[in-house]
Amino acid sequence: MVDRLANSEANTRRISIVENCFGAAGQPLTIPGRVLIGEGVLTKLCRKKPKARQFFLFNDILVYGNIVIQKKKYNKQHIIPLENVTIDSIQDEGDLRNGWLIKTPTKSFVVYAATATEKSEWMNHINKCVSDLLSKSGKTPSNEHAAVWVPDSEATVCMRCQKAKFTPVNRRHHCRKCGFVVCGPCSEKRFLLPSQSSKPVRICDFCYDLLSTGEVTACQSARSDSYSQSPKSSLNDVSDDDDDEDSSD
Repeated sequence: MVDRLANSEANTRRISIVENCFGAAGQPLTIPGRVLIGEGVLTKLCRKKPKARQFFLFNDILVYGNIVIQKKKYNKQHIIPLENVTIDSIQDEGDLRNGWLIKTPTKSFVVYAATATEKSEWMNHINKCVSDLLSKSGKTPSNEHAAVWVPDSEATVCMRCQKAKFTPVNRRHHCRKCGFVVCGPCSEKRFLLPSQSSKPVRICDFCYDLLSTGEVTACQSARSDSYSQSPKSSLNDVSDDDDDEDSSD
């Protein structure tokens, strides 16, 4: 069905509408063979609080952006190549329902659908697109992904030194390698993580020591998959770096 739609006038028109909704600031989306599979609003756990984001699933990329005017205007376009995507379901708990992890080497984050049916459809379609892409390219699934940041609410003290208490003055920071919430003194070092940035990024002392000695996998936090087990935070307290790309946190 995807191959049949690839060069259809209806598909070209749909993609053109999405392009126009992002305006001049968005990247062109129309290329030969690209098909718009589906679209919808998902709740993304962002840095300060959960926010509605418009998502568009194509047969080769996942695109999302901020909603300015529903179905008319979006901004802050993000494009994720599906070849690099791995998804994991998340257990329902309290207000956190119908969610899953979207993991890539560059960034990983959590999204929630309005219903269980919607979640199932999104996950099935994403998995099918990823499977088809990898089958055509002969590539293997990515085994590297960025850590999902631990929610601010889960750490009243630094998760490394276990001593420094967080206050309005003593701010929380996040290690880009393990995702732990750490204090400033425990995360003064920078390390180049090419999959995440072209410049050295903030990491905690623990990860820095392991990376410096070549023990790369040891400092990858299991927290990146913790949402699939037992999320403890409320929707209003989840921290993520997506909406504040240049933050030093």
